Amino acid sequence: MFKNNLNINNVTEIRCKSTVYFGCGAINKINDIAEQLISQGIKSVLIISGRRAYRSTGAWDVIEPALVSRNIKFEIYDKVTPNPSTAQIDEATTLGKSISAAAVIAIGGGSPIDTAKSVAILLKDTQFNAAELYEMKFTPSGAVPIVAVNLTHGTGTEADRFAVATILEKEYKPAIAYDCIYPTWSIDDPALMTGLSKEQTRYVSIDAVNHCIEAATSKAASPFSISLAREAIALVAQYLPVAEKDPQNLEARYYLLYASMLAGISFDNGLLHYTHALEHPLSAVKPELTHGLGLAMLVPAVVHSIYPVQGGVLADILSPIVPGLSGDASEAVTAASGLEKWLADCGVPRKLEDEGFSENDIDRLVELAFTTPSLGGLLSLAPNDATPDTVRSIYTNSLRFFSR
Repeated sequence: MFKNNLNINNVTEIRCKSTVYFGCGAINKINDIAEQLISQGIKSVLIISGRRAYRSTGAWDVIEPALVSRNIKFEIYDKVTPNPSTAQIDEATTLGKSISAAAVIAIGGGSPIDTAKSVAILLKDTQFNAAELYEMKFTPSGAVPIVAVNLTHGTGTEADRFAVATILEKEYKPAIAYDCIYPTWSIDDPALMTGLSKEQTRYVSIDAVNHCIEAATSKAASPFSISLAREAIALVAQYLPVAEKDPQNLEARYYLLYASMLAGISFDNGLLHYTHALEHPLSAVKPELTHGLGLAMLVPAVVHSIYPVQGGVLADILSPIVPGLSGDASEAVTAASGLEKWLADCGVPRKLEDEGFSENDIDRLVELAFTTPSLGGLLSLAPNDATPDTVRSIYTNSLRFFSR
């Protein structure tokens, strides 16, 4: 069990490629950030968010006065949805151009922050659109400064260089990764997250666990990515049940948020492979599918597939949620079943069949996994041979529970 005497109300600076203000009350650091914007000559910013959370969490009650008092002009694009589309990115970019926005402030979880990262590029490379960005038709020359006010403890995108968007017309959901989209400043304030529903709390935390599993077992894994993964999974195992029982528990939110950030830095270093590469086609075909749920339905089959070559690492990092594994290749089904049980105990007892997928969808999903821009790069990092047959097997094994 994780124990220390840290004061969760002490706001600290965590320096990775981004500067993350972390702790209860970190939202007030927006005043320091606004001063930095002014010092850089930035007088106009675009706010990017979903419809409600930026107001309902109380974040806007602090951000708006910080901007108004310094005469920083702003417009709000609040139409970002889960699994944001390139059309939304283009619409937000047009709004940003209309006010000559020289920075973007994202308020939300992964979707608003990823949208803001994309817009930040297109405000610099103004001749391109979002589809061209996500189909890798140009290499960004840079991006305007990004401020990420994070409202969930799952993606870790406030501390990494990745963004994701869906090209609806092609059923593509690619990822991009560029150093220019590390947020310049990020705010991780657990007090903004007590309003997350139990379902959201589960899904975002499961996203963090998936980042850990992939980053610790990819071909790019390092002792650093594995160490971060081990710590993050242990924290989720300890504090997710506490947050579900008492959503207002700030200590639980603090450590789930810390776990999420660690997981984000872990995959920024160790990168990702199967689970995210195979989830993107799921939510490209069904944009209403929650990302964390898609990952939860796939990850046991991913663990089953890679356990023979990464059993030692998996037995280690999964020990808080699937105890008793030795790492022997013969445990692949045991590990997958144990992970399914943990997910079910967390309130996510669903598989692809429960979400309307069937054997008839497998061929299309496999095709998208190999044809969607960027996903081939993820598959190339898998610890075993990511052939179409391997991918097909993971999708097929995700249709229903191993224990059935």
